[in-house]
Parts: sequence; structure tokens; C-alpha cells
Amino acid sequence: MKVLSAEHYLQEKQNKSSQTDDSHLDESVMAIISEVRQEGDKALKRMTEKFDGVKLDRITVSEEEFLQAESAVNQAFKTALKTARENIEAFHKEQKEQSWFINQPGGITLGQKVTPIERVGVYIPGGKASYPSSVLMNVIPAQLAGVNEIAITTPPDRDGKVSPYVLAAAREAGVDTVYKAGGAQAIAALAYGTETIQNVFKIVGPGNAYVARAKKWVFGDVDIDMIAGPSEICIIADATANPRFVAADLLSQAEHDEAARPLLVTTSQQMADTVRDEITQQTEQLERQAIIQQSLKQNGRIILAETLSEAFATANAIAPEHLQLMIQEPFVNLANITNAGAIFLGDYSPEPLGDYAAGPNHTLPTSGTAVFSSPLGVYDFVKRSSVIHYPKEALNQVSEDIIRLAEAEGLTAHGQSIKIRKDDDHASSDRQSQDS
Repeated sequence: MKVLSAEHYLQEKQNKSSQTDDSHLDESVMAIISEVRQEGDKALKRMTEKFDGVKLDRITVSEEEFLQAESAVNQAFKTALKTARENIEAFHKEQKEQSWFINQPGGITLGQKVTPIERVGVYIPGGKASYPSSVLMNVIPAQLAGVNEIAITTPPDRDGKVSPYVLAAAREAGVDTVYKAGGAQAIAALAYGTETIQNVFKIVGPGNAYVARAKKWVFGDVDIDMIAGPSEICIIADATANPRFVAADLLSQAEHDEAARPLLVTTSQQMADTVRDEITQQTEQLERQAIIQQSLKQNGRIILAETLSEAFATANAIAPEHLQLMIQEPFVNLANITNAGAIFLGDYSPEPLGDYAAGPNHTLPTSGTAVFSSPLGVYDFVKRSSVIHYPKEALNQVSEDIIRLAEAEGLTAHGQSIKIRKDDDHASSDRQSQDS
């Protein structure tokens, strides 16, 4: 891992951002989306054979495959899955929103009606790993929001099967609709529908670069949660941190894929040196060494800060997906953090705790987007409609103001919409006078 000053790291980060060119990727993704829109299931099956190396007879996971998955996973895994589900449900129940209304003088009623999105698609990655935890993290908030129809898409393996762990998680979460489709083609199918896959109104879940770009291009026709980039962790460690813990936590993210970004910000040169040694030793004992080593070489950085204040400022500029505060008094210093997807406090709150068991969502903003976005939650699966009711008398009181504002904007039909009601009111009064 390179060792840099905070200033030099932020400059390097800026240079990389300015050099990013996704035009070639976008061309490929747009072509895939177009083919799926035109050919539906035929395009999906052709691309599954091309990209995943398997020829599918059917796209939908059958009940028999669910039963096979049920018998393939052991009871210990099922118990762990159940515990995780209960913790995720307990946390996300606190995010539920209610419709609300306020009554004002004159019979005015204003409010907000909260309605769940009707149909949602969840993308679960495949390839280098299996992600049953992502099933729970994406499905449970949608269920708590009241979404009626939830479908999962995930790439099959070379035998045409979906990971039994993913199917077990889907069954634990109560989802029976799982499609064997991955990549940009799966996103296109969810957005626009095929003969087999019904279109949805929102797509959530992480994926590779093709999935991320496809979500970008279908956004507007459907909603999306976020455009996820590579997984990243930033650890702020002072001289009191345990270097073995720091190294292990950095490696836990480096093993995701070669593009993962493990970062350490420390005020201690000794900590930096010891962590580097620990990383070398611990990597030799891990299964995914090749991926880890590439991640560390390409994106791993140890950033030296002169003070904790500079460390906090650096972390806020990075706006990481995962931020660990392995420092003295982490709760006191929490106020210094403004940009992070999830914040882990102390030596015994490692990032994998959030990935699997604690309860908060692990679908988090990446690539610096934590400066403006939030973790996936129940709030992502509802719509909010404003509700307005004015009786005649209340409208009359504000009618002249509305007309003036409309005329100032040159929108005379807006003004006429108010005037016609005033004129009708005057006509009604005249008729009542003539009748008397």
C-alpha cells in the first residue's frame, strides 16, 4: 500500500476522477438495453449464454430449485440468516413513515399521503461471490414499506443454477420470484419488461460496472436506489488502535474485488508501518489473495494526517461508503464526521458487523456520493403525495394573491382558473338576489 500525505492523496483522488471516461462502457450498455427492449426473453437468454456461459431453458427459478436449495444449506446457516433478518427488521421498522394531515383555520386541510411503490426489482450480484445478505438488506425495507410485488434477478452459474444461499435468503425473506438474469440485461428487463419478467417501478441492489451504468440509463423510466461503485472502507486510527484489527478490516474490503478501495488515515507513522506489516502477514492466510493484492496495489492507501482534525477533514472529503473510527473517544468525535454511508465506532464494531448482523443497511452510497445520499431504507420504497383541500371561503381569501403571482409569471390561464371561481361565486350571489 502506498503511503501519502493527506494533501497528496486528495490530489491523487481528484486526478483520477478527472480522467474517468465511461463512454465505451456506455455504448455497450445502451446496446444491451436496446436489444432487451426489442427482443425480450430471446435477448436475455442469448446474453446469458454469451456472458455467463450457460444456455437457459427457463428464466424463472422453479419451486423445485427452491426446494433443492433448502436442502443444500445447513441448519447453522439458516439460523444465522434468521438472526440477521430479525435484526434488520428491528432496525428498519424505526424508519417507517406515516401519512399526516394538519387542519388550519377556515376549514383548510393540508397533508402528505405516504404510499408504497407497487413493484420493485432487486438485483443481487453473482460472479466472484454469493450475496445472501444483500437479499435481506434490499428486500426487508421494501416489505416494511408495504411493496406488494418484489422480484429478484441474479446471474446463474455455469450449471444454470442460482446460489442456494441466495435462494435460501429469498425464501427466508418471503420472496418467491427469482429470475436467472444478470448484468445490464437484467436491469433492462426489470425496467422495460419481457415476456417472462414484468417491468417494475424501482430497481435496487448493487452490481458491477455494467449494472451501475445500466441503472443510470434506465433512470427516469424507473427509479433507482443509487449508482453503486466499488466497495470502499476508510479507517481513521490513532496511535491507540490495534494494528491487527486495522489490517484485518482493510483486508475485509479488499477481498470484494480488484477495484475495492481500502484506505487508512492515521496520525501515527508507527501505526502506518505496523499495519503494512500486518497486511502482508494476514494476506498470506486468506483465500482471495490475488484479488486482495490487486486491490491493495491499485487502490489501497495509507494516508498520514498531522492531526485528528486533518484526519476528519480528509475522511469527509473522501465521503466513504464505510468509515471506522478506531480512536480514543469515538462517540465524542462522531460530531466531526459529516460525510459517510455508515459509521462504525470503536475497536469492536468492524465493518463486517454491519454487512451481516447489526441491522442497519449495507447498501450504501459509494464513490463520494455520501456527500448527498444515504443508506438504503424503508423511505426508498414509498412515494409521498401532497394533499390540499380549501373550501370556497378560504380560496377567496387568497385568490387575488394567486392571480397577481400568475400574471407576474405570464401564466394567464393559471389566473383564469382562480377568476372563474370568483366570477361563478358572484354569479351565484346575483342569482340569489334576483330570486329573492
